[in-house]
Amino acid sequence: MTAYTVHELGVPATMDDDAATVQAFRDWVRVQNAAEVAVTRLPEILWTPEEQLPYLLDPEAPSRLFVVRDPDGDVVAAGSYDTKQAPGTPNCWIAVAVAPDHQRRGIGTLLAEHLEGIARDDGRTQWKTYAVSRQVGPASGPGYLVPPTGHGAVPEDEAGARFLTGRGWRFGQVNRISRLALPADHSVVRELHDRAAAAAGPDYRVHAWAGPTPEQWLDGIALLETRMSTDAPEGDMEEPEDVWTRERLQEHEAQLQRSPRTMVTVAVEHLPTTTLAGFTQLAVPDAVHQPVMQGDTLVLREHRGHRLGWLLKVAGIERVEQDFPGRPSIITFNAEENRPMLDVNEAVGFVGVGSEGIWERRV
Repeated sequence: MTAYTVHELGVPATMDDDAATVQAFRDWVRVQNAAEVAVTRLPEILWTPEEQLPYLLDPEAPSRLFVVRDPDGDVVAAGSYDTKQAPGTPNCWIAVAVAPDHQRRGIGTLLAEHLEGIARDDGRTQWKTYAVSRQVGPASGPGYLVPPTGHGAVPEDEAGARFLTGRGWRFGQVNRISRLALPADHSVVRELHDRAAAAAGPDYRVHAWAGPTPEQWLDGIALLETRMSTDAPEGDMEEPEDVWTRERLQEHEAQLQRSPRTMVTVAVEHLPTTTLAGFTQLAVPDAVHQPVMQGDTLVLREHRGHRLGWLLKVAGIERVEQDFPGRPSIITFNAEENRPMLDVNEAVGFVGVGSEGIWERRV
């Protein structure tokens, strides 16, 4: 095999950092994005280097970045190794992406073995990875892999599925990638809003803001972020609790302030206790031609059954269209077994456009 070599990159502190460091990071993003869009055919879901960088600089969950170079020094593969730093944390996340015109040459294996070796040396016993898929919606029968959840599927002939299966990884869960074209049907959104508000009743109130979390809600959002690690659907791949504090949240949001996206948060307050019962966050790009990405969304288990997820979804759409008009769409990822959230997505007009398999290996 041609002498390909693995190199760890320095993560730039900003996009104005040392020119060589920034260019290497741009090459990392370029290869990662090229590999992803070759499978999904969805360039709309890709993020620019400027958008990605702030999410890689969380000191509580640092990212290590790697590339594979060919003999000419060109980047032909990109990988990452992500961990949480809390003592005793057993899990990590590994990602491998090979440029489409360099696949099937052993490059992915070279990079995977390097990253898996780091995970072993680091004492991590639960490894996870994500692999996008061309599959849209559920499927079953010959030619498809169905996770233990029984919901969703990916084609077994996809390169990512073959690669991970061959390396002993276990297919665990499917996320559906959904898209809502904007502007949404306002009559539908308003009707759903009214129905959800009526179901929630007078004990719940919606709040929304752009940018950093207001002081009064710091503890509430920190709790919701913590509960994302315990309350969100994970199939049988449960992870340890990931504790957020108000200080960690403030530091994280300070990093996001450097991104060319604005974080819009919609939260619902339980008035009798003056605590937050649920939230959703939408990363709105400064560039009007790019889509909005809906990220963390959760209703605490003890507050489910009041249509709060519906209320958060439609309130988020209304807020984006009111304050950030002109964006083409909203993109969101949801577990295929999360039927309550898929129900509201489908009711408001989201359409499935792809899938993402979640894989696990325990050592």
